[in-house]
Amino acid sequence: MNGQDSAFAIREAVEDDFDFVVRLMVEALDPYYGGDHVEHAKRIFSTHVSGGKDRLGFFSREQRMFIATLGNAPVGMVHVVGKRQQTYKISPLIVNPAFQGKHGIGSRLLKHAEDYARTNGARQMYCTVAEQNASAAGFFRKNGYTVAGRSDSHYKLGMTELMLYKLFVDPGFQYRFDRPHISVLPAEPRHEGQIRRLLLDQLPTCFSGIDASWVDALFSGYRRSGSRDINEKYKVIYVATDRANEVLGVVGATPKKGEPIKLMPFIATDLPAFTALLSDVPFFLKPHGRKLYVHITPTVDETIALQQQGWRLDAAMPAAYHPDTVTQQWSFDIGGENVMRMMRVKQRFLDFIKNGQKSLEVRVGYDSVKTIRPGERVSFASRDQTQVVRIAAVRNYPDFSAMLRNESAERIVPGMDLDDLLRLLREIYPPDRERLGVVVLELEPERPAKPVEMAGGQMANR
Repeated sequence: MNGQDSAFAIREAVEDDFDFVVRLMVEALDPYYGGDHVEHAKRIFSTHVSGGKDRLGFFSREQRMFIATLGNAPVGMVHVVGKRQQTYKISPLIVNPAFQGKHGIGSRLLKHAEDYARTNGARQMYCTVAEQNASAAGFFRKNGYTVAGRSDSHYKLGMTELMLYKLFVDPGFQYRFDRPHISVLPAEPRHEGQIRRLLLDQLPTCFSGIDASWVDALFSGYRRSGSRDINEKYKVIYVATDRANEVLGVVGATPKKGEPIKLMPFIATDLPAFTALLSDVPFFLKPHGRKLYVHITPTVDETIALQQQGWRLDAAMPAAYHPDTVTQQWSFDIGGENVMRMMRVKQRFLDFIKNGQKSLEVRVGYDSVKTIRPGERVSFASRDQTQVVRIAAVRNYPDFSAMLRNESAERIVPGMDLDDLLRLLREIYPPDRERLGVVVLELEPERPAKPVEMAGGQMANR
């Protein structure tokens, strides 16, 4: 830390900061927001310095403003609004353009605001930001904020406002979305009985008209999948299964004219299976079209999973499929190289991949795994973290014992010897799956470009 950086500080705003705050807000907000920014700055500044109680705010509990300084000179600001619902809003966070990309000022202000909100019992923090303000939108996404939606011409004609949030939850929260040893693969005849029971037991609560004949029609379409003729209304079916081959979730896909793909049904018995289907199915369906859409009635946790996986809410349809439910349409674009194969691993294995200690990944020979080729980019994921790797080489073996005679255990699981590794692999994969063969992937993690500190003008509901 150099001398100038060591003089960095964050403090509460004081009367002498008024001119700085007004100037910063006007310059940053004017390109993206309509209205009188001077009066807005006056209102929130006076609320803060008079004790933080907004006499006009209906849902506001408190308002606080913090100033970032370098050598006692103000260089940035963040204003936060505490709500009655135990949430906090950022409105706004701005760094002086002369200091953007320097000293981590934006990230430090954001952390300070989040720490303050957590200390005061917040369960989430949120903001809105103009989509056209790419640096600010990218800043919040980089810092763990999820896009909840978009609103065209919201605060200014021609500007699209993004709504973003970050949940403050216990460390085990993300584990609700993750479960070890779930496999997503094409449905096989052995799965049909379980699929039928799952669909007939769970779908009728949200979709009228689900009966045995409907399920028969689904499987009939699946048997036509070899035609690849959309006029035949063929279906592609994927299942999420555990290591005991229990079916935990089902997705049926119907390619349509114009290359969208309708997912119906999309159902799972638990949240990890739902999340696994969300993350894996888009890549598998790339050969069939350019866009996925699903009609669904998601729970709160399923909605979080949809948003975190990058799905977008298109419509709310009251009584469309059932007189007592509102069905939602969500969509996901699958064109382009950014939609890549995803492989889930435990967090410690992902950490090993990121730091280069784990350079080999072992899988059994599912059809989807056998299609992996050298040079392909794959996203490894655990909970809310990912690491993109390039596949340097692919090697095949008849079983785990043969594989371990030729591969380094240390490169597969650092610190584990051969015997323990063999036991671990056979705990994950039962004998029927080992008989599919063993695939070893040699990994080369992609190193992202050095991140640029960005925090431009942005604001939440004014």
